[in-house]
Amino acid sequence: MHILCFEDSLVDQLCPIVHARPAYAITCASFRLVDWLRTLGSDFESKGSSIHGHVRDYLLPIQSADHGLQPPIDRLPDGDVLLINARLVPSVATYRILKSLANNDRSVTIESKSADGASVILAARVSAQDIQAATQANAQTGETSSSALEQLLELASQSVKMDESLSAFQWPHEVVSEHMTAMNDSVEYRIEHGNYQQREDGVFVRDGVSIGEYGSIRTSGGAIVLEEDVQVGPFCFLEGPLHAGRKTRVIEHSAIKDGVSLGHTVKIGGEVEASVIEAFTNKQHHGFLGHSYLGSWINLGAGTCNSDLKNTYGKINIEYGDRKMATGMQFLGCIMGDYSKSAINTGIFTGKVIGVCSMLYGFVTSNVPSYVNYARLFGQTSLLPPDVMINTQARMFARRKVEQRQCDMDLIHAMYHRTESEREASEQLGL
Repeated sequence: MHILCFEDSLVDQLCPIVHARPAYAITCASFRLVDWLRTLGSDFESKGSSIHGHVRDYLLPIQSADHGLQPPIDRLPDGDVLLINARLVPSVATYRILKSLANNDRSVTIESKSADGASVILAARVSAQDIQAATQANAQTGETSSSALEQLLELASQSVKMDESLSAFQWPHEVVSEHMTAMNDSVEYRIEHGNYQQREDGVFVRDGVSIGEYGSIRTSGGAIVLEEDVQVGPFCFLEGPLHAGRKTRVIEHSAIKDGVSLGHTVKIGGEVEASVIEAFTNKQHHGFLGHSYLGSWINLGAGTCNSDLKNTYGKINIEYGDRKMATGMQFLGCIMGDYSKSAINTGIFTGKVIGVCSMLYGFVTSNVPSYVNYARLFGQTSLLPPDVMINTQARMFARRKVEQRQCDMDLIHAMYHRTESEREASEQLGL
């Protein structure tokens, strides 16, 4: 069984979340799709399974270095193939459907419809027999102009349609909404399949976890799962469902509540609610963060707050470039891309989207493109060159004893060039 996880033409709609990561590496409800890919791979390990990632070219070095997936295939493989769209929501329900699909004995496909009515392949199993037939046909007719992935997707489109429903991210705010829906199932799956100790009712921990004195813990809404070496300071309030990755530090007097997913090596403090925070991000001072998504290597200065509710209590609209859409969500905070920072006492308005590698000051009343110093309150918005961000990256990595690799520096340059249109569009809109 060969597992091929592919990014399709809709992946760019998930920017800025996917500027710095493949879509399969988005955390939602404490899991990433790549985690489930590895679980599926182990299920078929005895059959010589392999996992390949078909991602945007500039992310191939990051894929190899950080996620361990094999490069894209360049010819039709021998054996059965499981095709998985990288935009799939990484929920327990998704994993179970993918496992059922993989165990099918024929070629079957799960599709959805895009906004323009076109069919979109979310997952498919292509049998070895169908692949062999296609290979023989190619040999008889000569070389095909289609890539191996395109040929597999064409075979999948001709297969029997499986009557299952899979969810896939189309826009960044959906990561927050899907997170809230899937969080309880995710922590329950971890408890059932992980080697945790139950510290008290509803609190499950691994080795090295410490919880300070005078805390308050509430698990009536869901369980709390703390991975290796998580440190919780004194006088903290923790409310489930909650998952904290290894080496996360919860600062004293924090309130972490109502569905929070923390990546590994995160520092978290103040009041945090219903949010996803990726690895190596710091929000360790006072201030509120709610119903938001933060990428990796972000730092929020003391007093930074975001709004996640309109004064009218109405549903929140969000803007992506020049496109405005209804989210259907009453609570929605901010979406912030990797490496961005905020100064002390920054205020982020409801439903704002902040690009990668930007610096925020004052009130953030509009979306912020990537690689800018945003200080509209003071009448200043200026460009942040990639070399400045590479130097900043080096200092951040050194503080966490992380090696700065060539692929990390190359990523900063690649994201800068890919986001030029963001900055141009922002200037045209007068932002």
